[in-house]
Amino acid sequence: MRISLGTPISTSPAQPPARTSAPFSRRHFLLTTTAAGAAGAGAALVAAGPAGAAVRVDRHPAFTAAGRAYGVPPALLAAVSYAQTRWQHHDGRPSASLGYGPMHLVDGTALAAARARAGKEQSADVVDTLGDAVAASGLPADQVRTDADANVRAAAALLAQHQADAGRPVGVDTDPADWYATVASTGGLTTAASRLDLADTVLTTLRQGGDLRLADGQRLELPPTSVGTPRAQRRALTGQVRESRRTQSARASGDGPVDAPPGLDVEWVPAPYEQYGESSSAYGNHDLAFRPDAPAITHLVIHDTEATYDTTIQLVTDPTYVSWQYSLRSSDGHIAQHLAPSDVGWHAGNWYMNSHSIGLEHEGFAAEGPAWYSEPMYRRSARLVRHLCETYDIPLDRAHVIGHDQVPGITTAYIPGMHWDPGPFWDWEHYFDLMGRSLKIGTTTRPVAVGDVVRILPGFVGNTQPLTGCEDPGDTCGGASDTNFVTLRKQPSADAALVDDPGLHQDGSPSTTKVADIGARAAAGTEYVVAAVDGDWTAVWFLGQQAWFLNPPLTPTARPVKAPLGKVRAKPGVQARTYGRCYPEAEAYPDPSWVQSVVPLLYTIGAGEEYAVGDLEPRTDYYRAKTYSLETPGDHVLVSGQDRYVQVDLGHRIAFVRREDVEIV
Repeated sequence: MRISLGTPISTSPAQPPARTSAPFSRRHFLLTTTAAGAAGAGAALVAAGPAGAAVRVDRHPAFTAAGRAYGVPPALLAAVSYAQTRWQHHDGRPSASLGYGPMHLVDGTALAAARARAGKEQSADVVDTLGDAVAASGLPADQVRTDADANVRAAAALLAQHQADAGRPVGVDTDPADWYATVASTGGLTTAASRLDLADTVLTTLRQGGDLRLADGQRLELPPTSVGTPRAQRRALTGQVRESRRTQSARASGDGPVDAPPGLDVEWVPAPYEQYGESSSAYGNHDLAFRPDAPAITHLVIHDTEATYDTTIQLVTDPTYVSWQYSLRSSDGHIAQHLAPSDVGWHAGNWYMNSHSIGLEHEGFAAEGPAWYSEPMYRRSARLVRHLCETYDIPLDRAHVIGHDQVPGITTAYIPGMHWDPGPFWDWEHYFDLMGRSLKIGTTTRPVAVGDVVRILPGFVGNTQPLTGCEDPGDTCGGASDTNFVTLRKQPSADAALVDDPGLHQDGSPSTTKVADIGARAAAGTEYVVAAVDGDWTAVWFLGQQAWFLNPPLTPTARPVKAPLGKVRAKPGVQARTYGRCYPEAEAYPDPSWVQSVVPLLYTIGAGEEYAVGDLEPRTDYYRAKTYSLETPGDHVLVSGQDRYVQVDLGHRIAFVRREDVEIV
């Protein structure tokens, strides 16, 4: 049976699945001030000092002592750690690909055993950088897994051993560019493309510097350094990438219309377009269209898969399932494309958004995001999204690059079932930094004032917000110190109740701190209008109420936007209604049987309320695609209307309001 166009569809469930493993700690990697390698030295890297103070990471004992011990440039060690984990240790918990510590040393033995238990075919390219680093350093495996300093020291030993075995120079004063091939071969990655990406990223980090800002205002810094150009080593690795692509192409059934920037390795794994019943409406798993002309592509939707990568590929190649444009693998960021850019995937649970968007599914589970949202996946996803935004003229901002958790329900009845991925552990600020479009651009650090449009910018690492239910109903999600949102309350107090979301909680129950309950959260990059200020607390208009969050002037979690698109407020005497889609007026349809109801959501904009504009001219249209064949008369047709809407950040999700109901300030 074909899934209804209005059904909220995705691989992501409305509630987090039961988990069978320990939660991935969300505590950030604090640089310890103990001697490197000291027994029991802390689990993490910590910045010490007042807000705004910077710690030079390349001068920290964790890297300098390890570099001296094995003849590796400390800045190189710091750059490798930044590229692998952004200097984070996560309390010694492994990533989903069983990488440990700030150097992400992969436990290949445990990974192979896990695959065997799952009945998966063993792969010859499984690496064991943790085992190799233990052998090279002589340090105990448990210490390398759980102790940040020991993890760095073991990685340094492994790098030095590979460098020496290859006959290349070893020493703390050597040019980091001479270590290019060694970095590629010891990063725990299994494909030539991912190894090339890692080595290039490390060199770029050394040349441009690295920076990690904690939510409390402190900073970890790796200043830019001069490095050479490893022409011969890079030429050899790019040759391996080309050979890998030739092999992959030979195995493939055919090359599809891959849409990706030059140099980004993307595999074509087509989603099937098949009729599987006698009825012309019994087909899957997507719709043919004529994008970007009809309909236009205006949004990118970021999802997580709520499944492993292998399962994800099985699902998207099932004609009776649903589809999306791209899937990304956690371990190395490998990308598979499934649909031609012209066609419509069934991924967002909102037909209007499906027809106007590209969906990217990232391997992972929203309730345990940090274990899955790897640096290689962030990097490669960011490159792809920037390319897509440039190609289809999509604004590179948080009004158009949105999470599935921001997609509105098509009617009030659908709101509780809408999905909440990629969840509170997706680092939006870092993601936009990687795209070269910092979310701080266009903001000012002056104090907020009533009437300002502000952008939520709490930082991610160290942004502690209350969360529960990641593993079981009573847990606190590992402390949840790395989150992408601010908590919204009814009064300017940490003890005040959470703001209500009457659409999500239609039974009248209050908002909660459960990981899947997004009703009282404002996520990084979203914009709202200031309703009141009380000391360190700021209130914004949010779902028809004043929602308060902590916003201290010295460490602000929201900043005024210098030149916002504008803000909307209801016209005098009008209770402005909101919508989950911008459908045309009935008169626009050539056939009365095609008419789609324009149904408002339960949320309204009352007198005195104001909301930030995300898009002044969202398309007013309906793409009619009901049958398998493009030859069906009156099908695969775009109906455009004269009604005009405005996109706003109404609550955690976007919404649309009719221009005739509001004033634009």
